[in-house]
Amino acid sequence: MGDILSSKVIKRSVSIAGHTTSVSIEEPFWILLQKIAKQEGRSMAALIADVDERRGTNLSSALRLYALNHLQQK
Repeated sequence: MGDILSSKVIKRSVSIAGHTTSVSIEEPFWILLQKIAKQEGRSMAALIADVDERRGTNLSSALRLYALNHLQQK
């Protein structure tokens, strides 16, 4: 578990609603979000756009919360 607790934040460029922005998120969250998108049969761009439309906080935090909620629903 120590490795995951040392995960560095990685800045990634994403395109949503026709514009490019960046999110800063740890690799384990990014991997989980990719798995969620695949399970839901949609692209990462579509997942991120959905989170972006519904968020009440910054996009990076909203993506982490989305991933957490997904795990809690299982």
